[in-house]
Amino acid sequence: MSEPRPGRWSRRALIGGVVSIAGGAAYVGVHRRDRGGAHSEYFLRVSRALAAAGIARPVMVIDRVRLAANVAAVRQTLVGTKLATRIVVKSLPVPRLLEEVSAGLETNRCMVFNGPMVLDTLKWRPAADLLLGKPLPAAEVARVLDAHPMVAAARPQWLGDSIPRLRDYAAVARARGIKLRVSLEIDVGLHRGGLAGPADVAAALDAIAGMPELQFSGLMGYDPHVPKMPRPEAAYQAVVESYRAALDVVRSRATSETKAGLTLNTAGSPTYRLHVADPNANEVAIGSAFLKPRDFDLETLSHHVPAAFIATPVLKVVDPLRIPGLEALGGVFRALDANAERGFFVYGGHWLAEPESPPGLEYSSIYGRSSNQELLTGSRNVPLRPDDYVFLRPNQSEAVLLQFGDILVYENGAITDRWPTFPVSA
Repeated sequence: MSEPRPGRWSRRALIGGVVSIAGGAAYVGVHRRDRGGAHSEYFLRVSRALAAAGIARPVMVIDRVRLAANVAAVRQTLVGTKLATRIVVKSLPVPRLLEEVSAGLETNRCMVFNGPMVLDTLKWRPAADLLLGKPLPAAEVARVLDAHPMVAAARPQWLGDSIPRLRDYAAVARARGIKLRVSLEIDVGLHRGGLAGPADVAAALDAIAGMPELQFSGLMGYDPHVPKMPRPEAAYQAVVESYRAALDVVRSRATSETKAGLTLNTAGSPTYRLHVADPNANEVAIGSAFLKPRDFDLETLSHHVPAAFIATPVLKVVDPLRIPGLEALGGVFRALDANAERGFFVYGGHWLAEPESPPGLEYSSIYGRSSNQELLTGSRNVPLRPDDYVFLRPNQSEAVLLQFGDILVYENGAITDRWPTFPVSA
């Protein structure tokens, strides 16, 4: 069970609350319906593949056919547009996975978010065109440049979000006798930092012009907030206008030679589909859409399919479920909620993920979370036994893919490959 924390209910208060809720529920006839069931045919096939491969521990599984479908969805969405694709490495930190995606889209553009991943990506693909997705402390930029000569040779586009940051980058470059490419982060509505408007962009460009150690390389405007706004269409138009205002400043200062080579990056997985007629950008950043974790169940990604799952064995089945210290209330819990009748303790747990199959499984808010033997509850219609597999769907890919060692590749009824990941980095 999870450790007690200050401010949590006392056991007496919890029991009293449960009894009160039970009485009220009985009075109004409240009862959570049974949502339990068996694995679908798809997850039965994946289960059989895992068993045949001798897998008896938590693993991350990528469906290669579904991955290919998502790559095709991006390619078809962008066909006929001026937009190139920049792959977000933090969301796909697996060299073979990156290879599948980059080959399918014929791109060598990558977006990276920390120093180790700059190095790891260049080791995977020395000729990769790198754009940083967030501004790094100057000390980290210096460390990465000093770690391997290939970094300076690759000339990544470091991300600048303020004049003090640009000055720090210039000092790093000056100390090493090199010139750094710098793109500017602009705030197009997310309000997570970046240059807030045309005046800030103008000031940053003037600062770069006075720093011979820096070369302006483009703009980056990220807009994942758009699908979550009350009026997504209006929010998208505001993004386009904010980007246009920044780009107008750039065009007023850049030479024809500079304009031709600028990186004008926008979007992200939630919004790339909206930018097919974007009048400003020349590339979109996409990462998680290729695996479609739960946080990306958005209308803008309705043409994508989930392609990554956590699979873990059931260690123990407890029937009926009994909560320590609340054993006498077990019947009350089960009467109120058919999905709390049985308990399934799985191998590992506490991942940033939600139960996917079989249907009807859920975490116990009373028992708490565990990274050792996670408790999932379900009804009597969940026919799991020890050694059966439970499948969970990650909420995100970037925070989860590095937690399991090699990624298992599922394809047409079999585990066909194991893909090593990049080393763990924050």
